[in-house]
Amino acid sequence: MTILIKKCTVEDLHTLQAISYETFNDTFKDQNSPENMHAYLEKAFNVKQLECELSNLSSEFFFVYFHDELAGYLKINTNDAQSEEMGDEAFEIERIYIKKPFQKHGLGNYLFNRAMELAMEKKKKKIWLGVWEKNENAIAFYRKMGFVQTGAHSFYMGDEEQIDFIMTKTLQ
Repeated sequence: MTILIKKCTVEDLHTLQAISYETFNDTFKDQNSPENMHAYLEKAFNVKQLECELSNLSSEFFFVYFHDELAGYLKINTNDAQSEEMGDEAFEIERIYIKKPFQKHGLGNYLFNRAMELAMEKKKKKIWLGVWEKNENAIAFYRKMGFVQTGAHSFYMGDEEQIDFIMTKTLQ
């Protein structure tokens, strides 16, 4: 099994946009209205927004390749790039998304482990993420990885307010 993780750059902008649309849409389209999905995709993954995120030194994106095919990606945030104020000792996993045909191959684990390595390299004391309360598979995955629910926050899918659980893992 050949797996490669590569850091994204601004030159990867359009590839990042395409995989972001595809994976987010595939993951959430069945639980949300087409209007709200469209509104969110246009807001979160437009070229200007992604270019800004790729240029932010406190955010990093990584592609994962499975047998030379782009299979998914990871987005992490530190410092002021975090989507919630968690302080300088915190490290956020904002996104781990795998394309449907590549799921169940352990690629999420590879990306998760890369995030853990980065958090430790950056000497962070905790790693956290937000996960939709209805995304039971992701919640189970993060619990298995040692995360516990420490809070919740609102997440807007178009005009619909949804709840994300804040899950945190303390690093040694």
